[in-house]
Amino acid sequence: MSSLPSTHPLLDGRTADSALIRAYRGDRPATPPVWFMRQAGRSLPEYRSLREGVPMLDSCLDPAMASEITLQPVRRHGVDAGIFFSDIVIPLRLAGVGVEIVPGRGPVLDSPVRTAEDVKRLADLVLTDEALTPVSEGVATTVAQLGRTPLIGFAGAPFTLAAYLVEGGPSKEHMRARAMMHADPDAWRALMEWTADVTGRFLRAQLLAGASAGQLFDSWAGSLSPTDYASHVAWASHRALDAVRDLGTPLVHFGVGTGDILATMRDVGVDAVGVDWRTPLDEASRRLGGETVVQGNLDPALLAAPWSVIETAIDDIVRRGEAAPAHVFNLGHGVPPETDPAVLTRIVEYVHSLEGSVSQ
Repeated sequence: MSSLPSTHPLLDGRTADSALIRAYRGDRPATPPVWFMRQAGRSLPEYRSLREGVPMLDSCLDPAMASEITLQPVRRHGVDAGIFFSDIVIPLRLAGVGVEIVPGRGPVLDSPVRTAEDVKRLADLVLTDEALTPVSEGVATTVAQLGRTPLIGFAGAPFTLAAYLVEGGPSKEHMRARAMMHADPDAWRALMEWTADVTGRFLRAQLLAGASAGQLFDSWAGSLSPTDYASHVAWASHRALDAVRDLGTPLVHFGVGTGDILATMRDVGVDAVGVDWRTPLDEASRRLGGETVVQGNLDPALLAAPWSVIETAIDDIVRRGEAAPAHVFNLGHGVPPETDPAVLTRIVEYVHSLEGSVSQ
């Protein structure tokens, strides 16, 4: 029995039979549904125009602006889902953490969290329903305009949030986070409990407000060994998703460079696993036991290639995706800002034209 309100799109007939939701639930549509990570954003001129002069985090927390940005790629490309426009560090900001997006660098925190005392101070910050109001309003506004097109809720996974908190900003290897994991396991566990609870509340607000599925992004999990991920991280992602399981919405887990931990990512309790461009989908499905829906995984670099190259790659990906119970077509990571939007529109049209033709 779902805890969603009766007016939710999954319960009132709008999105339950959509291609995306059917695919996430393992019911393969005639053609793969398609959407793109980072489809709402810098590749679209209408996005750049709307956001001119508005700081990134402010735009995410303006319900009307976040809704319009979410809707832009749905209108332009005809994708099978919107994904709510947000940022991984938004729940940190809403909980009271000092963080800003520095142009050309990324999220930078006022005070990194690197000791047990830092973690104790962080624990005094709580993400409240009141703080989440701009997110809930933005989702509700978007869903009201999407009709039968489902919206996907967005949340950063606990490890990725923790990595930003410990590093104080972007990092390639996340050395401080990995060191804290082993040097002070008690502080690390407390930190991960806090980020898991923040992530869970953030995702729950979006799903209750009308999102029909939720995706957990673990951007930095690929920096971990399979042993460290299984022992020190996976439990926190499971805890975060525990906050929304009673809602009964499909859940997806995606990470970058995570080909070696796909099964562990699935086992935190999700319906589908996103695969980056490094692992072929048929191999990913094999690692997942052939029983898990996969999402992906066109290399974003190919968006700059000639159409003949892109078309060949799409055919190969769709064919390999047939090894899984169902396949949601996507990129293997986000849309690069320099991408020609017309290429994305053409990809959607081509994937939608493939009914019964690729496997023959």
